[in-house]
Formats: sequence, structure tokens, C-alpha cells
Amino acid sequence: MMEENHLKCGFTDEETGSVSLPSVWRKNQQSAQDSKACQTVVLHSADVLVQTVSVSSSGSQTEAQDQEQPFVQGDHAPSAPGLKEFLQRVEDVVTRELVRNAQSHAFHGYQVKWEEPSQQVSLLHHLHPPCATERNLHVSCVSWSCTGSRIVCGYGRMDDGDWSTQSSFVCAWNLDRGVLSRKTDLMIDVHTTVTALSCHPTYPALIAGGLFTGEVLVWDSSRTLDPVLARTGMLAESHREPVYHVSWVSLGQKKEDLQVLSCCSGGKILLWTLNSDPTRLVLSDAFALVLSQIPHSSSFKGRGSSSSSVGVTSLAVSPWDSDTFLVGCEGGLLLRCSFSCQTLADISSSSEQAVPLRAPVVFTFTQNKGPVHSIHCSAFHRNLFLCCGTDGSVHLHSLLQADPLMSVRVSDCYLFQVQWSPSRPLVFAVATGQGEVHLYDLGRRSLKPSSVLQRDGSRQPSTCLNFNSHNPRLLAVGSADGSVCVWQLSAELTQQDTREGGTLELIANQVSE
Repeated sequence: MMEENHLKCGFTDEETGSVSLPSVWRKNQQSAQDSKACQTVVLHSADVLVQTVSVSSSGSQTEAQDQEQPFVQGDHAPSAPGLKEFLQRVEDVVTRELVRNAQSHAFHGYQVKWEEPSQQVSLLHHLHPPCATERNLHVSCVSWSCTGSRIVCGYGRMDDGDWSTQSSFVCAWNLDRGVLSRKTDLMIDVHTTVTALSCHPTYPALIAGGLFTGEVLVWDSSRTLDPVLARTGMLAESHREPVYHVSWVSLGQKKEDLQVLSCCSGGKILLWTLNSDPTRLVLSDAFALVLSQIPHSSSFKGRGSSSSSVGVTSLAVSPWDSDTFLVGCEGGLLLRCSFSCQTLADISSSSEQAVPLRAPVVFTFTQNKGPVHSIHCSAFHRNLFLCCGTDGSVHLHSLLQADPLMSVRVSDCYLFQVQWSPSRPLVFAVATGQGEVHLYDLGRRSLKPSSVLQRDGSRQPSTCLNFNSHNPRLLAVGSADGSVCVWQLSAELTQQDTREGGTLELIANQVSE
């Protein structure tokens, strides 16, 4: 029965009200997206002026001088008690001592030394441009400007005893401006090795130079775009071999009319002038060394034919006689020459040139054992000069005799340059192939060097040196590693003694012995 009732139950559709369930998540998202705003508090500003309330000024004045007290002069002037009696008592004694001092020679020739004397030699500057180090160039020559404030250096390279043909440059530093060792004040690019330099004695901007190709130039450092002021060019009369020396000389009546003197290993000595065309150096005089025209001394050992030229490696003009100059040669010859000699050189092409070559040699000194690298005349005695070369010795010569007055053995290596001190008559410096610079004092009993200069850790040859004539305490030394050292010498090496002139005269008088 129950089963039947169950089967009869049915379901019908019925409509009821809808039920909605709001989304809590969507409401939260909307509330999160509501816009927010923020505003700072309103700023209030006001202008306020400030002015001083009052101004006051004050002054001071010395009190009025009492005009009633008259000025007292003469015997009526007041004096310290007993002063007059004291002066009368010592008058005879003081007068007698003043007369004795006036007649005494105790301080004759004494010069007051106002500067603080320095007893040590110090390295002031070590100049080394990066381009020289990178290209492994040597310092071939160094020169000081006429003001003494700028140092000019020429660069090149000597490989296996011969000059290289690669390009180089001329650098300059002004020591008065504060020197940066690796930054130069001036750099002039040159297409080949610079073999000689000389600064103008009057104009600081002018520099004369000689090149490996035989060309002679004059640079003007004030011209930034093209510093070449004049050049010789590759003329038939010009040098064909490396120029070993250039200098400014005055051979005319006017000292300001300077010419450029140059020499080369081909045996020519040429004199150049700047004419109306400022871009060219014009040949004004020419000389040539021919073996057959050289007076032979007893020690002369000539090689080659009599018509062959003698290569020039060094030259110096006498500061005492503008007509005299000294020449050092490749074979060790040391010659005295004259600018006024009129004998024509025994060369076939000499008479055909616009400026004929003349033979200048008038005297021959004792021959050295190798090429003469350097000659320098004394500024304190007209007859004395020094020379050095590959034999490792410095020879002191007199113009009045062939044999040297003395020889100083310096080193077993080559000597590249020797120079007298501009302030001490008995002191000279010499650059060696061992990287040292020896300074000698002929006034000492021993001929050992008074001082030896060498930069720490450097064994590169010292190729050149030059004293600063304006500041004799400064000595510039060029090295084969491309660096230049400026040394400050001690007072002992730079301050002249009153008896040095007499000692130098005694050395020169050894001619008669």
C-alpha cells in the first residue's frame, strides 16, 4: 500500500522571488580603485624691509703741537750725561783705527755672498716626454735660452754608432712656469734626427738647428702654425752629411748682425745669413778641410789620399777672438782655423761655386786617439780650451803649443761633451758613456772628480750637457733614455774664489815648460 502511494507523488513548477548574493571581491576592488588627493598646507609669505635707524661717524686727530717750545740746535741741544766727554776721550783711538783699516788689504777682493750657500748637489727636474720613451729616442743636444728660463732639447737616435733616419722632434720647457715632467711647453715635429741645437743669444724665440740630412733650419717658437722661420734646403752648396754643430756668431762690425755657423762630417764649414727673403738661409761664406792643406805636426797620422776631405765632428768659436775657431775631426785631428784665411780649398768644384770654398786651417795640435766629440773655450783665459772624445780623456790645451798642458783620464767609455763652468774658472763638467757626469776642479791637488752626477737606477749614456749662463748653479744633462735632468750644483762648485784667476794663469804659463 505504501508503495502505491509513493508512485503517485508528483512535482509541479512554482515561481518564487529571486535571491541575489553580492560579490564581496568586486566591492573590495572598487574601493581600492577610489581616487585619492593630497594638497600641502597653504604657504603664507610676506616682505619685510630692514633699515638702520641712524648713522654715526667718528674720527681721531693728534693733539695740537705745543708751539711755545722752540727747537733747540747746536751746543744748546740737550744730550745724555757724559756723552760729550766720552766722544772726546775716544776720538783719537777711533781715528787711528780707521786710518789703519783704510791702509789694510785684509779684505781686498772680498765679495759678500747674500744667498744661502748650498753644500749639496740636488736633482731639480727630471724631464721625460712620453713620445721619446715610446719611440726609444735619445736626447741628442740641449741648449738654454738667452733668458736662462727655458731649456730646449733635440731628439734622435744612434743605433750601433750611426744616426737613425726616423722622424723626431724638438721639445722645450719653461722652468719659471712650474714644470710638469711629462708635459712640454713646445714640441716641433722634425722629419729626421735633430743633431745640433743653439738658442739665439738675444731673441728667446729663435732656435737654430742642424739635421741628419745636412739641412740647417731656424725655428721661431712664437709661431704656432709653422715654426720654421728659414731653412737652407738641399742646395748644391749645402751640407750633404749630418750636421754636428750649429751656433750663432757675430763676425761683422755690428754685434747684433748674427749668422749661423754649421759644420758636418763631410768636411764643410758653412756660414749662413738671413737675407730679405725670411724663408731662406743664404750661404755667405764657406770653408772645407782637405787633408793635403792641413799643416802636419810630428804626431800626425793621416789616412786616405791627400785630396780627401776631413770629416768635422765638433767646433768652437773663441769668445776672445772672433776670427779664431777650433775644429775637431773624425780621425782625432784638432785644428786651429781662421775665418779670414783667403787660401782656396783644393777641391775641383770649389771655384765653380757661387761662394768658393776656402782652406781655414792655420795650426795643428797633437792628434787624439779617436774622434773629437766636443771642444769648449775658456771664458776666463784667452788661450785655454778643453776637448774630449772616444779616448776617454779630457785634454786641456793652449792655443800657443801643440801638446796638451794636461790630460785627465775620466772613463773607459766614450766622452760625449765637455764644458767649462760659466762662474768658476777652474771647474768643468764632462758627460760619459756610463751615464755619469763628472765635475772637476783644477784647483784641487788631486785630479779626481769633485762630484759625480748620476740619476738613481740609470745606466744610459749621458749624451750631452749644458751650463745655464744666467744661473750657473743649473746644469742640464741629456740621456740616451730620452730624459733630461736639471741639476742644482753646490756653492763649492759655483762660487768663485779670489785666487782662481791666478791659479788659471799659472796653468796657462806651463806653455814654456
